[in-house]
Amino acid sequence: MNSSKEMVKTTYRALEDKKAEDIRIIDIGNVSVLADYFIIANGNNENQVKALVDNVQEELFKAGYEPKQVEGYRTGKWILLDYGDIIVHVFSKEDRLFYDLERIWRDGKNIEIDNL
Repeated sequence: MNSSKEMVKTTYRALEDKKAEDIRIIDIGNVSVLADYFIIANGNNENQVKALVDNVQEELFKAGYEPKQVEGYRTGKWILLDYGDIIVHVFSKEDRLFYDLERIWRDGKNIEIDNL
């Protein structure tokens, strides 16, 4: 199986384990060279956002993946994890509504976890 799909599944489970809200998988492979997938989710507060990110990093590390870049961890409002093939965005609820990445990346294809 292709590694980006494995990374998406691992990330999805890690977010679910920590009760992330509204987890979205967007296939951007055909519309961008940035990555194959965006995964977008949110937590209810700064502590939950950081806990979500910590769990994603831990689970992906166990699977042999390390992020190329991590942005925004200190503030805990919008944390970006760049794993090359996948980019994970974990937001506070307010920031997610404000930045509305789903609208910006609407040319991408929404994917259900069961269809990966």
